Amino acid sequence: MHGRATILEIATTNYEIDLEIVSKAMAELQSLCEIKEGFLISKPMERFGWAFFKVLIKMELLSGMELKLGDQIAKSKGKKIEEKFVTFMTKFFESKNAKVKVKLVDD
Repeated sequence: MHGRATILEIATTNYEIDLEIVSKAMAELQSLCEIKEGFLISKPMERFGWAFFKVLIKMELLSGMELKLGDQIAKSKGKKIEEKFVTFMTKFFESKNAKVKVKLVDD
């Protein structure tokens, strides 16, 4: 968000299905923004029936999203831009039928 890559942590109880949905959704964002290799997805960590994995969104893709989707992100629920971004990404994944929880990781 602030001139650097952003990391989202995704939590799911249906890893295989949601990983595929999240991957396709991120690829769709990339193609919308005309960017290649704009994100990375980590291996999962599993606990108590949940799988957690991270999506690193590179600066180039974030900038593209700001240009193409800035209005939609700004209209999302939340006070700070970070909250609005997480809400936007959660709704975006949900619109593709992913049943995930999304949070921003501060590094």
